[in-house]
Amino acid sequence: MAAMNSGERPIDRLLEIMAALRAPVTGCPWDLEQSFGTIAPYTIEEAYEVADAIERGDLDDLKDELGDLLLQVVFHAQMATEADAFDFDDVAAAISDKMVRRHPHVFGDGQADAPDAVKAQWETIKAEESRERAERRAGKGLAADDERFLDAVPVALPALLAALKLQKKAARVGFDWPETVAVIDKIREELGEVEAELAGLPASRDRLEDEIGDLLFAVANLARHLKIEPEAALRRTNAKFRRRFGHIEDRLRASGQSLDAASLNEMEAHWQAAKDME
Repeated sequence: MAAMNSGERPIDRLLEIMAALRAPVTGCPWDLEQSFGTIAPYTIEEAYEVADAIERGDLDDLKDELGDLLLQVVFHAQMATEADAFDFDDVAAAISDKMVRRHPHVFGDGQADAPDAVKAQWETIKAEESRERAERRAGKGLAADDERFLDAVPVALPALLAALKLQKKAARVGFDWPETVAVIDKIREELGEVEAELAGLPASRDRLEDEIGDLLFAVANLARHLKIEPEAALRRTNAKFRRRFGHIEDRLRASGQSLDAASLNEMEAHWQAAKDME
């Protein structure tokens, strides 16, 4: 099972390995006790590790992380096979059909000569697919009328990414700030509400959470207006913070000090030095 036969495709080998891991009696006890729900967090984690490898420009790591992400797809497909729901080939066929359907300018007689035109065409086709999906649900007796416009944005998405997708979707029907300056004014307003809540004695944790959430949502909106991915921007800042804090640690260690023993003034001086170096 472990060795690949001559002429066998790597994906076929991976599918066989996953089936063996899930085989009753002879399979792996850990793999056997998993479900869609228990594996979902690993799927999300692997997607982030792919993004991290891309951010670092490490193509060797990217190859490995893409393999880990592919394993997640294979794992879910194997569990679906066991439930007689669908299999890996069904997954591959569905995405192949979708890509052909959404690229009529490549696989049909559609016209789209620029990225913006492709994007507009893509959204139009997605909207039609959503209508067809709602009709199928209604045909199965599911309450299509209960579906709302923003329901297509998964609730389980990371909050920052969900905020961006909610804003983009609402903007498609005209619910959006007309100018970027209005979004900046909104950020100032939301920050003022955080300050006002803090001025109350005692501050309400629930209301503070609401106001901080509103502030973050407004900042994500500003990033969208400026055509900046907020997730990428925050990852970049996280990397910068790691780098500069690492400089603090290195300088303290070189002088025989520990982080715990250093004063805030000492750490701030090293932080500023790291900024100057950059």
